Amino acid sequence: MTGSSAVVIGATGGIGAAFADLLDEEEGHRKVWRFGRSLTGEAHLDLADEASIAAAAAHVASGPPPSLILIATGILGEGARGPEKALRDLDPDWLARMFAINTIGPALVAKHFLPLLPRNGTPVFAALSARVGSISDNHLGGWHGYRASKAALNMLIRNFAIDASRHNDRSIVIGLHPGTVDTKLSEPFRGTLAPGKLFAPDRAVLQLLDVIEGLKPADSGKCFAWDGTEIPA
Repeated sequence: MTGSSAVVIGATGGIGAAFADLLDEEEGHRKVWRFGRSLTGEAHLDLADEASIAAAAAHVASGPPPSLILIATGILGEGARGPEKALRDLDPDWLARMFAINTIGPALVAKHFLPLLPRNGTPVFAALSARVGSISDNHLGGWHGYRASKAALNMLIRNFAIDASRHNDRSIVIGLHPGTVDTKLSEPFRGTLAPGKLFAPDRAVLQLLDVIEGLKPADSGKCFAWDGTEIPA
């Protein structure tokens, strides 16, 4: 859709930057918007600050209309704090932080950006989720805040898909699981990975864009892994 724009939120992270760079290289959109917390001016967007999300959406609303919106954000650890391994590790402030970034922030992005999707064509709104957000696929437990915040995100994706279909029944709203990617988020957890299971950001993005290109409107509301397989709720 050469008359459209693409939006990447979290464009300073490993996956987000790779998304934005590849979309620029492919030249399939007239404009690629890059937003991030550490960026300034019209490119600034902080998931914990709704006013910055609304301001970013207002810039995108100036055109061209977005046919692809990607939320490439997420938090698993921060500073010395990592995912909980036991019940005794549960902390209300850390749980709130996980939900603020992994669930509430993307929900506010949807609030302000979903109405910008065109009413024709097959526009895509995608958010990075995680396989560990699947309730039926949880056989190990642990990582309570991360799992719960991603499961909540997956529920919201389903809700937003239903809402978006009322404005354009060919729109697609999905969650994407990129696999384990060589970024700061995965750095503390790579030691047990089998060979070939750690993806470079550019490879991960190519795989996810292939998934997006193969989607149909009937896939809206679901979550897909990097290899195109559907992740159960």
